[in-house]
Amino acid sequence: MIRITHEISIDPNFISMDFVRASGPGGQNVNKVATAVQLRFDAANCPALSNDVRRRLKTLAGRRMTAAGVLVIDARRFANQERNRADAMARLTDLIAKAAVKPKPRRKTKPTLASKQRRLESKHRRGETKKLRRSVRRDELP
Repeated sequence: MIRITHEISIDPNFISMDFVRASGPGGQNVNKVATAVQLRFDAANCPALSNDVRRRLKTLAGRRMTAAGVLVIDARRFANQERNRADAMARLTDLIAKAAVKPKPRRKTKPTLASKQRRLESKHRRGETKKLRRSVRRDELP
């Protein structure tokens, strides 16, 4: 079991890793060795995730989540397969941990009377400044 949070532990059977050739660092070796990791996590069928966590994970994952509910993470940052595998797992656990955090509900607030008065006073001062910049009309002359 892969421990994500105190409540969430994922069965490794829901995770599959494929190794593909990667562009980037590695020199000539890059053409011969499959160092990039493509991690697939079946979030739709994983019983460890609640519906709320699954929904937040889908939002956080964006384009990385397929229509079937499979999260795909590409890790090709390093020239070493083992480091890419660890990077993919770390990114998966971070993403699920972020999805597990329930967002704080927003409370509606109203501006205080003093803040309304300050806002109106600043608008009045700004209007007066602009009024003083205008050219004086003949009928306004003393």
